[in-house]
Amino acid sequence: MSAVKQKDTEPELMLRKAIWARGLRFRKNYKVLIGKPDIVFTKAKVVVFCDGDFWHGHNWALRGLPSLEAELATYSEFWKQKILRNIERDKEVTDMLATNGWVVIRLWESEIRNNLTKCVDRIEAEYKKRR
Repeated sequence: MSAVKQKDTEPELMLRKAIWARGLRFRKNYKVLIGKPDIVFTKAKVVVFCDGDFWHGHNWALRGLPSLEAELATYSEFWKQKILRNIERDKEVTDMLATNGWVVIRLWESEIRNNLTKCVDRIEAEYKKRR
């Protein structure tokens, strides 16, 4: 697992380049906030997480399975618990940030790859609304 990248993944780089090209300036991998968001607009109080499909429990949708439970049934107990805890932690982090006035945008890696423009539009709209 140490070989799995936690920052500067390909979808994250794609998203950051597209946001930068639109003239939006941000901080990356901002360690000051809980959850260490991938992209942070500090003045607008907007954070963006680029969630990996496998690690954050979205793999079932990509594989055409009916639910997360169907996907997890094929995993060992270790991986099942790991994925479920990641999902739980994502919710906790989102709730804590929202409670402190931050807007949290979570994007799936597959969403970024399939429709980068739509993802950047969503971020830009939220950024402009909060500025």
